[in-house]
Amino acid sequence: MTDAFADKVAIVTGGASGIGRALCDALAARGARVVVADINEDGAREVAARIDGRAHRVDVSDAQGVERLVESVERLDLMFNNAGIAVIGDAADMSLEHWNRMMDVNIRGVVHGTLAAYSRMRGQGNGHIVNTASMAGLVPSPSFCAYSMTKHAVVGLSTSLRIEAARYGVRISVVCPGIIDTAMARNAELVGGLDRERLMQEIPMSFYKAEDCARDILKGVAKNDAIITVTGFAKAMHTLYRLAPWFTSEVIGKQLAKRLDKFRT
Repeated sequence: MTDAFADKVAIVTGGASGIGRALCDALAARGARVVVADINEDGAREVAARIDGRAHRVDVSDAQGVERLVESVERLDLMFNNAGIAVIGDAADMSLEHWNRMMDVNIRGVVHGTLAAYSRMRGQGNGHIVNTASMAGLVPSPSFCAYSMTKHAVVGLSTSLRIEAARYGVRISVVCPGIIDTAMARNAELVGGLDRERLMQEIPMSFYKAEDCARDILKGVAKNDAIITVTGFAKAMHTLYRLAPWFTSEVIGKQLAKRLDKFRT
């Protein structure tokens, strides 16, 4: 795997924490030169100092800011559009502001990073764009409706652009993790009276470590996988939904919705 990433120039958005932070660590360990990009400038600097990388403050919802980020490197081999946010709860309990905020970061942020990197990589004739979606971008996810919408958009963008980009020597992959142990997973905004402590205690599977997630992502990137599904649960749910979508939607989905109703205050 070292040969696949040694001396490569990589940008990781959302690099100050969670999966992004773990990706920065893993890339640096494999010899890549990493730009740690995050709206949290102090966090980005801390990560960059530890891995001998470079920190860059960016708000991914700002297209011009993302373009400046891409223009700041002499070449771009790997672009990880990883920044994201989550709001959990029924659609009826979410305000328009919740929906717009998730679209700004989770959709527009990925679009901004993808377009800026794609333009650069087309000129180079090579490069790999890796967009972080979610298991919620592959299967119906009640009480994650707005989040799921944004992640389905990322999957659609990535799998469609992958076909177009191949003619220019540019690779596109999309990452669809299950439940990963990150600050976003533990601190996501809850609406509709969901009780965080009770909800966290009742999650029916253990959290997957961010470091293990980063390792699996880089394995998929090295193999140029179109969809990199991380965790056994996510893989099982994706397979089940493709084989029996009615069962996933009608049985598992409804059971999950009923389970979440127990955790409302």
